[in-house]
Parts: sequence; structure tokens; C-alpha cells
Amino acid sequence: MAKRPRKPNSTTAGGRLAGGSAVRPAAGLRIIGGSFRGRHLHYSGDLRTRPMKDRLREAIFNLIGPAIRGKHALDLFAGTGALGLESLSRGADRATMIEQHNPTADIIRQNIAELGVKDRANVIVGNTFLWWRMEQKKAEPFSPPQPWVVFCSPPYAFYVERPDEMLELIAGLMRAMPQGSIFVVEADERFDFQQLPKPQAWDVREYSPAVVGIYCKE
Repeated sequence: MAKRPRKPNSTTAGGRLAGGSAVRPAAGLRIIGGSFRGRHLHYSGDLRTRPMKDRLREAIFNLIGPAIRGKHALDLFAGTGALGLESLSRGADRATMIEQHNPTADIIRQNIAELGVKDRANVIVGNTFLWWRMEQKKAEPFSPPQPWVVFCSPPYAFYVERPDEMLELIAGLMRAMPQGSIFVVEADERFDFQQLPKPQAWDVREYSPAVVGIYCKE
């Protein structure tokens, strides 16, 4: 895709940190499209686990469109798990969600169970950076047979405080993912998308304060 910056609009987004407390259904956290459209998701209410706003999530899935169908969704910093579950709702074959905070991972599992997708979704409890490093050392690393759709929506501060780790993670997954895969990166204006591998191949759009880049491996 060619890089096509858009003017900022009123859409807001939040990076998602590991965290969680008492579980409650979140009135504003729901599946916004597909077979589970309108279903509400549980969310701890902890501000450190701030879910992506509906409007930004909808914009991202509109950009991906029907290409989500049949893919394996990989949500690297899962938080609420909304991106992985939205992917399943819209036709993804499977979803793997990585979340390092155990109580938050339990909430994701609860949402998976209530949506009836336990046979299609997997939660890995662990640090995303360490998980990927360990996977690369395995004789049989993470490698779903179908094309992937990778969602990289960490706390925005990671791009400033851990830039080398972020770029290493993104570059490694770009190399590993099969042809036909899609990579979605969410950051804010502090991150220069020109630092990414193949910078001219990313479709970069602004949804202030979020900036989203989408790459298709063709």
C-alpha cells in the first residue's frame, strides 16, 4: 500500500497496558461488526487497560475489509482482547492473544467463553517481547499455516521508552508471517513510521491522537 496520510479527525484511541481489577461488563466495550456485533465484553475498568475506542477499531477493520476472513489474528498486547475477538466476529479463522497480566488474561478467557469461541481462540500469558524471542528459539516456532493479521497496539510510551525492542518485534514478525498477511501498527505522533521496515509500503493514517499503519505482505 502507498503511504496516504489523512487529516486528523475526532477519533481517539488508548494504548493498552496490562492491568485489571474487579470484572464488570463495560457499557462502551462491545463487538462492533460481524457475527457478534453488539455483544458486550467484560473489562476490568482499570484505566491502565484502556481499550481502543470503537471508532478507531471500526476504522481499522474497515481498512482491512474482507481480507480478515480466514486469517489467524495475533493480538500482541491484548489488553481487553477486543481486537482478537473482533477479528473472529468478522471472519478470522483463529485468534491468539498475548497478555502478561494474569487477571486481565482471565477476563479475556471469560469473554472467549461467553462468545462461544474457545475452540478458535487462545490466550498466552506472558511478556510479548520475551514471548517472541523464545518462539524464535524453538524448533517449531509460532507459525500458523494460514496468513496472519497482526495487531500491534501497545502503550504508546513503548515506542519512546523501548524503541529498539518495538522495532525488533515488528521486523521479526514481518519476516516470519506468510505471504498474504497483514500487519497493523497503532502508535501516536511521537513515532516515526519511516523507521519501520519497508516504510514506503505502509498505509499510514491519522486518527488523532492515534496514528495507524497497515502493511500487506504480498
